[in-house]
Amino acid sequence: MTSVSQPWWRSLNRLHWHILILASLAWLFDCLDQQVFNLSRDGAVEDLLGDKVKAIEFASYTTSYFLAGWAVGGLVFGALGDRYGRARILTLSILIYSVCTGISAFAGSYFSFCACLFFTGLGVGGVFGLSVALVADSIPDQSRAPALGLLQSLSSWGNIAAGLIGMGIGVLAVRQLLPFSLKAWQAMFLVGAVPAFLCVFVLARLKEPEKWVRAKAAGDKNGVKFGSYSTMLKHPVWSKHAWLGLVLCSAGIVGLWGIGNFHPQIVRSIIEQHFAGDHLSSNALTSKKAYWCSGGLLLQNIGGFFGMLALAKFAQVKGRRPAFCLALTLSFLSTQLVFRYLREVGQIYWMLPLIGFGQSSVFGVYAIYLPELFPTSLRSTGVSFCYNCGRFVAATAPFTIGQITRKLGSNLEGFRTAGLWVSTVLLLGIVVLPFLPETKDQPLPE
Repeated sequence: MTSVSQPWWRSLNRLHWHILILASLAWLFDCLDQQVFNLSRDGAVEDLLGDKVKAIEFASYTTSYFLAGWAVGGLVFGALGDRYGRARILTLSILIYSVCTGISAFAGSYFSFCACLFFTGLGVGGVFGLSVALVADSIPDQSRAPALGLLQSLSSWGNIAAGLIGMGIGVLAVRQLLPFSLKAWQAMFLVGAVPAFLCVFVLARLKEPEKWVRAKAAGDKNGVKFGSYSTMLKHPVWSKHAWLGLVLCSAGIVGLWGIGNFHPQIVRSIIEQHFAGDHLSSNALTSKKAYWCSGGLLLQNIGGFFGMLALAKFAQVKGRRPAFCLALTLSFLSTQLVFRYLREVGQIYWMLPLIGFGQSSVFGVYAIYLPELFPTSLRSTGVSFCYNCGRFVAATAPFTIGQITRKLGSNLEGFRTAGLWVSTVLLLGIVVLPFLPETKDQPLPE
């Protein structure tokens, strides 16, 4: 038996490391593609609509399409993962989102762009629940929580990679060195599709966890339904965990995807004002904004990396519920800070790491807590239900922000005010915490 005084990784063998690395890469590349969308969204919509003012409103709606696809994909692939295997369905999910990310570069209209984003979201939605379930079912109990915390924290490096890629493409665009007359947003989608596509060939050879294989065989013999939403939502315990977990996830997801990931709009405006006196050409100014938005994403996710590490550790030491309470509070306060006070170039360097720390810290706890709420037969189903149904709720936030922005004059100040009001949803997650179990130091339910 591994001594409790030893580091958690000492209990992992070669197979455990192999699974943890592949699952982490799958989620890392998934996050890279998510941020490719965030960085490219505004430029793509502005280009496809040909109207800068209209693009401020309509860029918000593209996120709703993406999140709706994400939610549907998460529900579908989460259930399929319990029925047919975590590794097998994870491979399929990655294939879908990598191919559709690349196709997004060739969208010829706003509506075809939204369609591409919906199908990209289908693939993206399956990855988190499947990756978390794959690791939870494969790693020894004493190492599960820190391994899942590490998996989630490493996802920020996918976001950081997207920022670096965006900065590089921004430089090439300024110097007119992009091949085939590609625009910056098109190049981002094409480059972002490659790593995940290559990952598919490695994941396709991964075997299913022994715990799932044994449970599935026993379930087939005893008539236990795997991946059944009906079974989950009729069970008194699992249904309670599912619905309250959904509220908890919705709060954090709205904070990041409904609000926080729109800071590039604020950054673009700041950069436009900063370089107004330089009389740059339209292409040069667009490239400058793309470069600075990518740099902002980089800063946000450096903060996010440390936020996820810190709160994942806090959850392991102090408990899952106290960690959620602290993380949601930090997310709310950092969002208020950025949307209210970020107005100068110099503030980008310290405000964006703070919002990254606050908003991403919640996700470090999700990865640990959600698989501890459901049995093997419903693990990826339950995780995906909580994490991805929250996307339906989050998908309404960009639409709400867009509508409030329009009513306030379709300008940046209206956008800031809309974000401040919608961020109060973050506090809703704290309300449900007393009704959820504390799972620290408890075995996975079976």
